[in-house]
Amino acid sequence: MAQLRNHSISRRNFLTTVSATAGLSSHLSRAADPVSPDAKALIAITFDLEMAAGYPVKGKPRHTYSWDYEKGNLNKETKQYTVEACRQVKAKGGVLHSFLVGQVLEHPSVDWIREIIDEGHPVGNHTYDHVNVMATKLSELQHRFRRAPWLLTDKTLAQAIRENIRLCEVAMQQRLAIKPLGLRTPYAFGQGLDNRLDLQEMILELGYTWVSSKYKGPSGVKTKDPTEADFAAFVATHQNHQPYIYPTGLIEIPFSPPMDVGAFRSRGWNLDEFLQLLERSVLWAIENRLTYDFGVHPSIMYVEDPEFKAVNLICDLVNAAGQDAKIVGLDKFAERAKLPGKNEKQD
Repeated sequence: MAQLRNHSISRRNFLTTVSATAGLSSHLSRAADPVSPDAKALIAITFDLEMAAGYPVKGKPRHTYSWDYEKGNLNKETKQYTVEACRQVKAKGGVLHSFLVGQVLEHPSVDWIREIIDEGHPVGNHTYDHVNVMATKLSELQHRFRRAPWLLTDKTLAQAIRENIRLCEVAMQQRLAIKPLGLRTPYAFGQGLDNRLDLQEMILELGYTWVSSKYKGPSGVKTKDPTEADFAAFVATHQNHQPYIYPTGLIEIPFSPPMDVGAFRSRGWNLDEFLQLLERSVLWAIENRLTYDFGVHPSIMYVEDPEFKAVNLICDLVNAAGQDAKIVGLDKFAERAKLPGKNEKQD
């Protein structure tokens, strides 16, 4: 198995640090249970294809960007980064699972998306307008509907959410000739859809068997100069980001900390700090034969990681693990959740 980077402590010592993190030892004891000898760690690299506020010019006030209203108006750098990341991941034996905001398909050319599809990389639904499925009123769905409420005339909140999910699928079928592989909700919800049977049932009725909606990072992590204890706090959350099945039968596939938005935009970490945590996270999943979903935005990563160090680090760690790990799409996470004893929700 690959070793931690030169500036890092040993894997054994780091996992000991994680296990000692206050209040989280019970979760880690479950993660450390013996695994089946034929089990593999499943690692996913996922991109949300949307523009991110605060980029590409860092420090520029958010309101000076149009991205909140045009999430799908991808610039050429984001498209190029996505294509090249897919190429590099495939060259090392993996796939990259993207989630597409439907507005992207209004662009004159979608040849770059067709290219990654033709290369075997799955693409899922990220709603048409990047809507908040947890909104409590129509004006909370998305910035553009607050500015142009007539777009939702005569629609209830539930109808608007359903239509936005469905419209992205229709666009993908008509422009790309594919059906989306899975649904990722915009935004991150600490409890996923745990208390929203209505949304679970809606998603199932629309034909999706799994959703990726849950993300909850640790609290109290330093915004600058993260310590080993900060890294350990993040890694200790991974047990709670394993796939599970809701009572309705819908499968939840959480995306795993750290996210680029939180690390770079909110906390101001540098790339080396981000990579240190990423390495520990992937090694944790390999050590425990569990899952890890690296979910980021190419509109951020082309600024923060122009040399594709993150995706290559993941590929190298997985390849060094041999038969113990594999890079897959999130549909394989869903299959894992269906196995007996693998679908229990971790609190």
